[in-house]
Order: sequence, then C-alpha cells, then structure tokens
Amino acid sequence: MKSYEEFVAPESDYFIYSPSRMALEMFLYPLQCGLFSYLPGYSLTRESFDSFLLMYIQQGELNLTFEGTTQCVTVGNFVLLDCYKQHSYSTSKGWECIWCHFDGITARSYYNCIVSRLGNVFSMPDTYPVLSKLTAILKIFYSTALVQEPLLSKYFTDIFTEFLLYTPMNIHSRDYAAIAEETITYINDHFKEEITVEELAARVGLSQYHFIRIFKKETGFTPHEYLVNTRIATAKYLLKNSRLPVKDICYATGFSSESVFCSAFKRHQGMTPNQYRTLE
Repeated sequence: MKSYEEFVAPESDYFIYSPSRMALEMFLYPLQCGLFSYLPGYSLTRESFDSFLLMYIQQGELNLTFEGTTQCVTVGNFVLLDCYKQHSYSTSKGWECIWCHFDGITARSYYNCIVSRLGNVFSMPDTYPVLSKLTAILKIFYSTALVQEPLLSKYFTDIFTEFLLYTPMNIHSRDYAAIAEETITYINDHFKEEITVEELAARVGLSQYHFIRIFKKETGFTPHEYLVNTRIATAKYLLKNSRLPVKDICYATGFSSESVFCSAFKRHQGMTPNQYRTLE
C-alpha cells in the first residue's frame, strides 16, 4: 500500500496484517511493516499505539523522544520501542528506514530483556542476520505469497535471538548476561557438589550482594534458588527413571541430608519424593 501521510515520500510502501486466533495465542506476528522515506519536517506524537516497533535507520536521522529522553538516532541504528507508551519522533533532515510494528504472546518479555541490555537505540557490527530476517518478512507481503504465521514468528524469534546474543563492546561495564550464563554452566556441571554463593561470587570476581542482584536480574532466580531448582529437577528425573532409593537420590543430587532433601522437595512440588515417584 502507498502511504498518503504528510511528509512521507510517495514511493514509501507499507502493509497491514491481521493475525489469526492461533497467532494471537501462540506466536509473534507483524501488525504493520514497511519501507519508508520520511521527508524533512515529518513529526509524529502518539499517546499509545498498541504494538511494539522495530526500526532500522538506513539513511538520514531522526529525533526520538521516549520515556522522558530525547536522542538523535542516526544511520546504522536499530530502534526498539514499546508503543503502548507515549512516544514521538521527528526529523529536520529526513530519514529512510525499514520498520515493523509487531506483537505476540512473548513480545513484551523479549522487549524487556533486550532493552535492559541494549537500550531502546543500539547498533551492531554485523546487521545482516537481523536485516535479512526483517527483509524476509517484508518480502512475504510484497510477493503476495501464502502467509505462514509460524514462519513469520520464527523470523521474529531469530531477530530477537541475534539481539540477545550480541554483547556490546563497552570496557566500562561488565557483561552481566555472560556472568549469569557462566554461573549457570558451572552449577549444571557441579550441582552434586557442595556449592556456596560465596564461592560462585568469588569465581566471577564480585561481592555476594552484587552477584546475587545481577544473577536474579538476568535469570529471575537467586543463585541459591537456581541451584536448588537444578537439584530438584535432577531428583525428579531419577525418581521417575531409576530404582535408586530416596536416600541415594538425595546425595546424588547434592543435598546434605535426606531430611533436607525431603523438605526442599515437598516445598517445591507440594508432595514427598515417594509420593512423586508413585504419581501416575
């Protein structure tokens, strides 16, 4: 569709999509997407627009105001916005971008996680993995091909995965996601052993307080909670898939005593290990 919006160049194209009920319940999906050239003087302010927005600036620059902050966004930057909140952007020089309003059952979780690490405006040294998927979404509508909603959702997931895997090169900050991932790997390899939070914090060179805070921010659990969850998950597997006595499973999963194991298991599962083992 051609845009008739003021200060949008006539060669600009956009598409509107209405997701199916299945997509609403299961997937990430586009609502509007396009390739626009904005002319000098363009300005837009919205109180709310029920979607999230992903934009890549190909030429020019814009001024973005969001959550009380105004910044100039230039060529090579991505913009990721929660358009449920007030937002505005304008330009005195014009800009070109590929953009997509999207939503979905996991959209807010992806948005919160990405923005917490990268902010609302960010760049990447290699944009191809993201732009190839964003372009592929557009091509589906340009070609009038059959819209396969699982494929659209996969493209969005691939894009967000690239964002989450990207680590900005900033010597003034620690990569807290990498610290959490390293700790998780260590816990998974050593959960049968006696592990203390003090030891985990020392491994990554942080104070216990700081380590607990950033680990919970990245994972949703404290290090101790994650360790116990790992032990309980392993115990559940052994209870269902082995004939080992409960006492042996207790020590095989790193608990200090059978009573501690049974208490922790009942607190997590609402039943004793033996009750879980006989549960159909």
